[in-house]
Amino acid sequence: MKRFVPFLLAILALAAPGMGRAETGSWVKSGPVEARLVASVQGVGDLAKIPLGLEVRLEPGWKTYWRTPGDAGFAPRLDWSESQNLKATELIYPAPHRFTVLGFETAGYDAEVLFPIAATPAEPGKPLDLALKAELLVCSTICVPEMVALSLSIPEGPATPGPSANDIARAQSLVPGDGRASGLTVTAVRGQGAVLEVEVTAREPMVAPDVFVETDPPVTFAAPKSQFLDGDRRAILRMDATDPTPGLDLAGRAMTLTVVDGNRSVEAPATAAAGLGGGAGAAPAGLLAMLGVALLGGLILNLMPCVLPVLSLKLLSIVQQGGRAPAAVRAGFLASAAGILTSFLILAGALVAVKAAGGAVGWGIQFQQPLFLVFMVVLVTLFAANLWGLFELPLPRAVADRLDGPEGQGLGGQFATGAFATLLATPCSAPFLGTAVGFALARGALEVFAIFAALGVGLALPYLLIAAFPRAARLLPRPGRWMVALRRVLGGALALTALWLLSVLVVQVGEVPALAVAVLMGGLVAALWLGRRLAETARWAGAALAGLLALVAFAVPAVFGPSAGAAPVAESTAARWTVFDEAAIREQVAAGRTVFVDVTADWCITCQANKKLVLNRGTVAQRLEDAGTVTAMRADWTRPDESIARYLARHGRYGIPFNIVYGPGAPEGIALPELLTEGAVLDALDRASGKIKS
Repeated sequence: MKRFVPFLLAILALAAPGMGRAETGSWVKSGPVEARLVASVQGVGDLAKIPLGLEVRLEPGWKTYWRTPGDAGFAPRLDWSESQNLKATELIYPAPHRFTVLGFETAGYDAEVLFPIAATPAEPGKPLDLALKAELLVCSTICVPEMVALSLSIPEGPATPGPSANDIARAQSLVPGDGRASGLTVTAVRGQGAVLEVEVTAREPMVAPDVFVETDPPVTFAAPKSQFLDGDRRAILRMDATDPTPGLDLAGRAMTLTVVDGNRSVEAPATAAAGLGGGAGAAPAGLLAMLGVALLGGLILNLMPCVLPVLSLKLLSIVQQGGRAPAAVRAGFLASAAGILTSFLILAGALVAVKAAGGAVGWGIQFQQPLFLVFMVVLVTLFAANLWGLFELPLPRAVADRLDGPEGQGLGGQFATGAFATLLATPCSAPFLGTAVGFALARGALEVFAIFAALGVGLALPYLLIAAFPRAARLLPRPGRWMVALRRVLGGALALTALWLLSVLVVQVGEVPALAVAVLMGGLVAALWLGRRLAETARWAGAALAGLLALVAFAVPAVFGPSAGAAPVAESTAARWTVFDEAAIREQVAAGRTVFVDVTADWCITCQANKKLVLNRGTVAQRLEDAGTVTAMRADWTRPDESIARYLARHGRYGIPFNIVYGPGAPEGIALPELLTEGAVLDALDRASGKIKS
């Protein structure tokens, strides 16, 4: 019987509540919180300091507090007095989040948090038996102090990495540092009365920076008002004290600042200089500069592949101006420009409304919606059928053309051409466009409307130039019979666009529903062709049948739904691509690997061009296939994905393509331009790997 005693003791030790095994302690629950102790190593080795972690999980709606909690709350209180061979510990705080409730400002954590701990043993090399009583204040609609008793034993032996090593390393990476890793720098601090102004610069554009201030005696501040300059790489953050004491003057006050922007953070001691800077006038200057960027981005958009299908309508519109009076030419092109500008303003209004409702916003995200894709397929098919001569009055501009003339010479038709160009331009991202859209969507409604109006003017500039010099249209050949053949060719180009839209619809709703829409569009064209050949009094039958088929097409997504055999979202055209996992990026970088992230979508033509011209060929493809040193991740945004939308927003991007490279030499990432080149990708891979210095 004695021989079984050790086994029974071992079983009892494992089953005992609160008793932890080496490297990982047991979870202990108290009210809405549960916690445990973990270690990075499997043995104490001869380490002078042993990396530990206090891991805390909170039920939904609950939070706990940072070292400086703000208007209410208190930081974790830890009692290690019952531990053995423990000389000292240091609790380290990851960057906090701001919580604003009923006018009270607090800083802390929700959902889960892992606090790194540096433990100093009294005798290095001896076993470390940890016993912790942790008092945590957790709050929801009420606040409750919870006490958890935790334990963890780390035996003698080599200090080899344990199963929690990566988790603790990730938590340590979230601790605010001196800014060398995050690329954030506090460049100026100014105070005047109860107002504090902090100026921050960054290697990469900032999205939503926040500042937490620690000073003695304590002062709590409301969330900062941000003013961005230099392409979002410089920000002036102005904050007001929430409950200032009489006569408070922050000038000359010593303080510690913690600046947080997404996963980036920096901690910096500072003394506030007297007076405030030019922050109030910085925003208009930044907006004016960004309006110029938006104007240039809209102009370049004319050369992008998304707008090429519209060239058929542009070309036909220009040819039809040959021989017309200058006033008529000017009016037609101004109408097209008005269609572009109006469409951009409508798009801006929709994005502002979605953003106000808390939804994800971005450039081209309407192509994630099956109903919009069906609408575009129907619209493009109708435009193609009109160019083929299957009906005389262009749709949806029939009323305007009845009033203003046939053959697309009416202002309503020109306006519709401009609007159509805008719709087909949205799956593309041109140089400067992503920067301008990101600037707008990270701010208020005024900036959104201003930037999108500038984008519209940029896209409409070719029309405006011809409107300014209408006599240039006289250099074109006069309309004639040769235009019949041209219309058929251009109609074929639009039909190819419809096929591309159907291929995107396959990913959204599956092959069967997309095939059903294709058959319905074929029937629509056949009905229009048949109506063309019927007697004048019976032509309405073909038009009515075409309209019915279009309505049935709109019902297809609702009947089948997005789950009816839809293609998988995670695209993997080659074995080298893995599914995007943001949490794994830091693990890969910590292991010395380079990570290439490609955020793409089937409806993004610029993305497809980047793949064919750069990512899937030559030296770049060979580098990405080097599984020993490079991890290639692909985030497919063809269908809505909140995690990808949040990832883009954290990098100040609201449109795709977006490509970024991480590595030991660039842990915060090196963002690439919208249009990739082989040289840019290879240079970023080398810099991220640490082969060359930035």
